[in-house]
Amino acid sequence: MPTPDQIDHRQSRPIGTHVQVGKGLVAGALAQADLLGCETLQIFVGNPRGWALSAGKPSEDKEFRRQLEGRGMRAFIHAPYLVNLGSPTAATYERSAAMVAHNLRRAVELGAEGVVVHTGSFVSTDGDPDAQLATAMGQVREALLPVLETIGDEAAPWLLLEPTAGQGRSLCASVEDLTAYLTALDFHPKAGICLDTCHVFAAGAPLDEDGGATATVDRIVEIGGAGRLRLIHANDSMDVRGAFKDRHQKIGQGHIGTGAFSELFAHPATAGVPFILETPDSRDADNVDIPLLKRLRDASH
Repeated sequence: MPTPDQIDHRQSRPIGTHVQVGKGLVAGALAQADLLGCETLQIFVGNPRGWALSAGKPSEDKEFRRQLEGRGMRAFIHAPYLVNLGSPTAATYERSAAMVAHNLRRAVELGAEGVVVHTGSFVSTDGDPDAQLATAMGQVREALLPVLETIGDEAAPWLLLEPTAGQGRSLCASVEDLTAYLTALDFHPKAGICLDTCHVFAAGAPLDEDGGATATVDRIVEIGGAGRLRLIHANDSMDVRGAFKDRHQKIGQGHIGTGAFSELFAHPATAGVPFILETPDSRDADNVDIPLLKRLRDASH
C-alpha cells in the first residue's frame, strides 16, 4: 500500500507517455495508458503529419471525458508536426493557425488540459535574416493572440509552447529565446510552456551537469513567471549537448542521464507539472522508462 506521501507525488507530478488513439480514444488511448501504468497521457487528435481537421464523435468524446475524470487523469493534445506559424509560405501559415484553433477546440471537447505546439521556424532566403525573423514573430503574434483571447477562461485548456531543438532557423529553442516569444504574445496568461528535455539540451542547456536542470527551470521561472511551466516532455538525448539534433533516447541511456530528471522532480516549480515520455519504446508494455521515472520521482522527495 503506498504511503500518503507517494500518493501525493503521483498526483503532483504524474508520469505517462504519448499513446496512440488507434482503436479509439477509450478502446485505444485510454486502454493503452492503463496497460502502461500511466498517470497522465498525451495524444494526437488527427494525423500528426497531415492538415486534415479531424472531427470527433460526440459520444466517444463524452465517454473519454467521463473516464478521464473517473481516473483523475490529466490529458494533453499534441498539435501536428506540420504546424509552423513562422513559415513564409502563406498556405502553411494559414493552415497552421487553423490547426492550432482546431486542436484547442478538440481539447475543450475532450477535457484535455492543454495543446502542445512547436514554436516554429522561419526560412532564411535572400535578404536580411533579422527582418525575416521579425516578420515571422509578427506572424506568431497575429495568429496566436486572437486564439489565446478565446481561451482566457481559467478552466479553459492552455496553449503550451514547446521550444524546438534549434535546427534550422528556430524562432524559439534556448530558454533565453522564451523572452522574445512570450513578449510577442504579451505574456498572455494562457500561454504556457512545455519543456522538452531533449530539445532544450540540444539547444545548449547544461542538463548533463550537476545543478544544470535546476538552473534551467530557475531561468524559465524568471522569464515566464510562476505557474507558466505546465508540462515536461521527459526525453534523454542520443546526441551531445548543443548538437541541435532532435533525437530522443530512453531515460538514462543518452547524454543527459538520470540526474537531470531527479533534479526536475525535486524542483518546487514542477509541483503539479505532468511528465510525458516521448522516448523509443515508451508505448511498449515492457518499457523501462515509466517505472524508472516513478522511482526517480519517489526518491526525490
